[in-house]
Amino acid sequence: MAEAVVGEEPWTPAEVDQVIAELEAQQSELASQVAAQERELAGLFRDGGDGAGPDAADLGTATFERDHELTLVSGERDALAQIGRALARARDGKLGLCEGCGQAIPKMRVVAFPRATLCVSCKQREERR
Repeated sequence: MAEAVVGEEPWTPAEVDQVIAELEAQQSELASQVAAQERELAGLFRDGGDGAGPDAADLGTATFERDHELTLVSGERDALAQIGRALARARDGKLGLCEGCGQAIPKMRVVAFPRATLCVSCKQREERR
């Protein structure tokens, strides 16, 4: 487990268990949402041309809906992968340890965003790329 940030107490087993429980709850909820969106998306692809006729506006609307759903599902799949990675790190005793620099991530960041695996500095560096 990571060393505590200066001025913070180290993670207790109860705190680690609480973060793991939060991540597992988020994972379960998001997996259900992704499954529902994938069913809806499959329906949009299956029924994409039904009733649209030759009207370009109807075809455009159907295409927009499919693209929108694809974007949502892709983003939520990414979030599920992040949760999975954070869970694995927490279970391996690396909760609160930055994947980028190895330094401790402040507890408040992890509590506010349990799937955080990067400290603020490393996350900012990643987003600039």
